[in-house]
Amino acid sequence: MSRLPTGVALEFAIPAAGVALEAGALIRDFYERGVATEYKTDVDLVTVADRTSEKLIVERLHAIFPGHGIYGEEGTRDHLDREYRWYVDPLDGTTNFAHGFPVFCVSLGLEHRPGGIAANEDGVLIAGVVYDPMRDELFVVEKGKGAYLNGKQMHASQTDDLAESLLATGFPSRSRHENPNIHFYHEITLRSHGVRRAGSAALDLAYTACGRMDGYWEFNLNPWDTAAGALLVLESGGTVTGFDGSPFKLNSREVLATNGKIDKEVITLFENMFAGRDLDPIPTPQEFAAKRAERGR
Repeated sequence: MSRLPTGVALEFAIPAAGVALEAGALIRDFYERGVATEYKTDVDLVTVADRTSEKLIVERLHAIFPGHGIYGEEGTRDHLDREYRWYVDPLDGTTNFAHGFPVFCVSLGLEHRPGGIAANEDGVLIAGVVYDPMRDELFVVEKGKGAYLNGKQMHASQTDDLAESLLATGFPSRSRHENPNIHFYHEITLRSHGVRRAGSAALDLAYTACGRMDGYWEFNLNPWDTAAGALLVLESGGTVTGFDGSPFKLNSREVLATNGKIDKEVITLFENMFAGRDLDPIPTPQEFAAKRAERGR
């Protein structure tokens, strides 16, 4: 496994990486052959690739970590009372996959839940794997041991001004008309170098971790969307919080990940938007150039 870091003991991430690579090869094969699409709800897609990938992942994780619980997107709810719990997204980016858009991944995140923790209380994220089979990019992480892309340690970007930042976001497949994110998308697009919407939360977080994005935000995600990616960002030197800067929660009602340089600026913008306050005017090109010159750039 040349894509894995050498000289770093990753007790959980390295075995899980083998599972993700196998699942990724499986969904890549499905992608190349083409699969039929079903609807879980009015607009939420699922394919045989999602279900087959989850079945493979569950079997492999049970064999490698027999004492661990598993919480999967496609319905697996196995031994959730165990001390260790895997959050499994067997194919993050199903809508992309179903339309032939090659941006999707496998995401596995591990939570440690010590004895006595309440059922509604988060444990500690301790390991994660995100694998993009179309680019053959393997992101692995373990708490306190760093985050790695194809064996090389990753670091978040150093951009410290929202106006010079590239960010990512997403929109739900359900209830788009009820989602407020279009307003945030509009304002941040005008106040940054741009906002990308690629359709995979796990990859958006991984890209924030490795410096391709300077930040990412989204409403109403699930633990399997964010468990691995959130730890990637944290171990790369970034921040992961709610929109108000509060601690990140696995139920992911609000997720704001940044490089740790623009978080305060984005949080202030969100605070003002939620409060209905007037926002600072968007700088003209001349004002932006003067600001850069003043900072010696």
